Amino acid sequence: MAKRRRLRRNDPARITLGMDRTDIAIAGGGIAGLTAACRFGAEGLRVDVVDPAPADATTIDRRTTAFLQPAIETLQRAGAWSAMAEGGAAMDVMRIVDAGGRVRQPRETADFTGAETAFGSFGVNIPNTLARQALIERLAEMPNVSLHQGRAVTGLLARSEHVVLTLSDEQRLAARLAVAVDGRDSTLRQLARVGRQRWEYGQKALVFTVSMDQPHDHISTEIHRTGGPLTLVPMPDHAGAPAASIVWLMPARRADDLADLDDAALSTELTAETMGLFGRLRVSSPRGVFPIISQVAHRLRAERVALVAEAAHVMPPIGAQGLNTSLSDIEHLAKLVQGSDDPGSDRVLARYEARQMPLILAKVAGIDALNRAVLTESQPLRDIRALGLAAVNRIAPLRRFAIKAGMGG
Repeated sequence: MAKRRRLRRNDPARITLGMDRTDIAIAGGGIAGLTAACRFGAEGLRVDVVDPAPADATTIDRRTTAFLQPAIETLQRAGAWSAMAEGGAAMDVMRIVDAGGRVRQPRETADFTGAETAFGSFGVNIPNTLARQALIERLAEMPNVSLHQGRAVTGLLARSEHVVLTLSDEQRLAARLAVAVDGRDSTLRQLARVGRQRWEYGQKALVFTVSMDQPHDHISTEIHRTGGPLTLVPMPDHAGAPAASIVWLMPARRADDLADLDDAALSTELTAETMGLFGRLRVSSPRGVFPIISQVAHRLRAERVALVAEAAHVMPPIGAQGLNTSLSDIEHLAKLVQGSDDPGSDRVLARYEARQMPLILAKVAGIDALNRAVLTESQPLRDIRALGLAAVNRIAPLRRFAIKAGMGG
């Protein structure tokens, strides 16, 4: 009879006895985390999602997300797009308005049309609550994907062939790959001992929705003056009136002051700031205030751990690059996993990092530069910014480059 091997305390065989096992464990149940679960699950992999938010959470996310075409393809592959798109508004034109002159009025306007892209459209703006609900409904259709709500990752132990996650209820989960999608203060990233670089701008974003006197005509408008860009993104009509989502970046103190105004006073401030381009704007929702930072992880991988989305990068909400870059992370990792027998192998993770890190660094640097250009109080620098926009608008190669960059290229 063969002699039975006695297991040591930290032996991998002991660690995986009596626990749940999966192909991919995802930490984080936001839009990016749920998208990752659907995308990996669509490849036939066993996926477990650990979401700290309880199933009966009543927090309402009043923000919207402008999903650009490359991200839409990821959501289509994940099987969630058709349900999501029904409640969104198309973005056919991206308009940039420079109003940084001595007089508050538009002095340079550049329109970039969806017809100039390879897709014929830029994308669709969708309320976050609707997007999240569509993803949860898609997960419910996938027998190979499990959603564990009301739990958080509290421990990590990496081994040569798997990683073990300890959850807040003391349950342990063994996976061939763990994916950190748990936000800018990612616990899984910290457990994997991956550092990050973070910097602030002294800004906050004021976010809410408005009704408009004039139709938006599916034009997303970004106004550049001083203190930060003001973006109006198309939404479906609300109560019979045209509607838009507002993302207004400004110095933190002003954001706090405006957030304290009643709806009528805030509507007056916003109408003046938009220079009457849309007629009178009326606040139609509670407002949220969010601090603006940039952040980049030192690495995108650890042993059997991949960092994606805000666990890997954070950037100011300019040009809708944040979540769209997150979905780019997910898509590239999914393609690498699809072609590998071991989703958490060093080869897969090294190729993921080699492809995504240069893209992330370039995007963060570009958005950082754009934000600082709008922050400037110097009139000569504001004039240079206007000249730059004019050049991009009128010089064909620069225009093509700007459209490609805006779509995630």
